[in-house]
Amino acid sequence: MNSILIVIPILALLMFDLGLSLEGKDFLLVFQKPKAVLAGMLGQLVFLPAIALCLCMAIGLDPRFAIGLMLIACCPGGSSSNVFSKLMKGDVALSVSLTAISSIITLFTMPVLMQWVSAYFGKSVNITLPVGNLLVQNLVTMLLPIIIGIFIRRYWHGAAQKISAVLSKLAFPALMLLAGLFFVGNRAVIIEYFALLGASTTALLLSAILLAFVLCMVFRLQQAQRRTIMVEVGMQNAAQAIAVASSPFVFNDAVIAIPAIVYALMMNVVFLLWLAFMKK
Repeated sequence: MNSILIVIPILALLMFDLGLSLEGKDFLLVFQKPKAVLAGMLGQLVFLPAIALCLCMAIGLDPRFAIGLMLIACCPGGSSSNVFSKLMKGDVALSVSLTAISSIITLFTMPVLMQWVSAYFGKSVNITLPVGNLLVQNLVTMLLPIIIGIFIRRYWHGAAQKISAVLSKLAFPALMLLAGLFFVGNRAVIIEYFALLGASTTALLLSAILLAFVLCMVFRLQQAQRRTIMVEVGMQNAAQAIAVASSPFVFNDAVIAIPAIVYALMMNVVFLLWLAFMKK
């Protein structure tokens, strides 16, 4: 079975669930908590891709792996970040807003950044990016489900809550199922390069969290906001990265998806360990 037939529905459902949790006030948070939103967006949209680029050049990653690592860094925050923010006693409203805003902004920043990335790293292996296809796929799999979710919440609030209660519990298992399917299909390559990719993705994740902490200190944010931004900057939408990498309309290359699969594993391990440490 073609993996894209599983990836796209999972991504769309995750974005639909995000839309079910959104209201107009979530976007107004930009004006209510401007410093926190600015810190989160800087960490997510500017510094994370910059760190990934530095790592790719310093380590000398294979071009396909470098494109994959840059792809996960250019994605928006993952929907499970809202759950982790709640468990870590963070600012959940801020988490939802940051996830929503980054999901919309990256619809347009990702094609621009990845066009440069694919031209820089992909020229030696003949990888090019059909920018128009990427933009259309992002609009269909990301923006449209979010809009439908917002519409249902606006006019059928009770139904939206019931649907979201179910979908929110499926987010983590769905991501793990997705990672598992790609692992089975690409296990030889993953096993061979797991040490390198594990180190690369973990370095990216820990650097992102540390940088987010520094940003929060610079902006003098409250503790709950600091925890939320550290989670938001670290937790990426791996499902989107896998969808873009494996889509026959975009890269159509399962190898490019492997860094996102490893990143999804490592980010959940790191944040679960952090959560366990906080509980103790």
